[in-house]
Amino acid sequence: MAWNDWIRTVEIEPSLYAADFAQLGDQIDVLMRAGVRIFHFDTGDGHFVEPVTIGPIVLQSISAAIHEAGGYIDCHLMTEHPEKHFAAFAKAGGDSVTVHYEACDDLPAVVRAARVQELQVGLAFKPETSAAYAAEAALASRVDIVLCMSIEPGYSGQEFMPEALDRIRTVRSIIPADMHIQVDGGIGPENIRAVYDAGATLFVAGSSIFGREDLPRAYRRLLQELT
Repeated sequence: MAWNDWIRTVEIEPSLYAADFAQLGDQIDVLMRAGVRIFHFDTGDGHFVEPVTIGPIVLQSISAAIHEAGGYIDCHLMTEHPEKHFAAFAKAGGDSVTVHYEACDDLPAVVRAARVQELQVGLAFKPETSAAYAAEAALASRVDIVLCMSIEPGYSGQEFMPEALDRIRTVRSIIPADMHIQVDGGIGPENIRAVYDAGATLFVAGSSIFGREDLPRAYRRLLQELT
């Protein structure tokens, strides 16, 4: 299965980094019952980004339940040398790994290493990185998705950077139509439509879902903004 098989026109991806870990399994179950298909799983190594976040042990504890319910797990590796972790993420149940343009000296080799593990591959880039350079690298290395960060990677709850809209448009003008654009950071009902209109189809949502009391309602509200 590949990204194009997972995506139903658009997908809202709850970011598990923002979940209540005392209720993680229950929150995943509630959201899947509400219609969520793809969960976003952030890993930070304390080097590429300052925080040390969740990793394969947590992923392994939730992956079977997500897969049994027909879902997928999109792993965003905010790490140096991400290829060192591919085998562990594949074994723990990850379906896709997204690596950072800034962390890969040999991006084609990194992509090949992910394919060996039968993982889908995304390419992320930070706000200060040239969107055109990242898009060209994505095209040359044949990744599956491009992740345009609309915040500085590493911390949940930051505000959306409006200038990300121009970066999304730039990427969309370079990559083919079947290569999806994902946006991560500050996505909420007040801006998701503009992000979609700029060319994105995958929307990572952390606090705008997990920061609300009614998780299904928060998820559905984001979807409604796209209809």
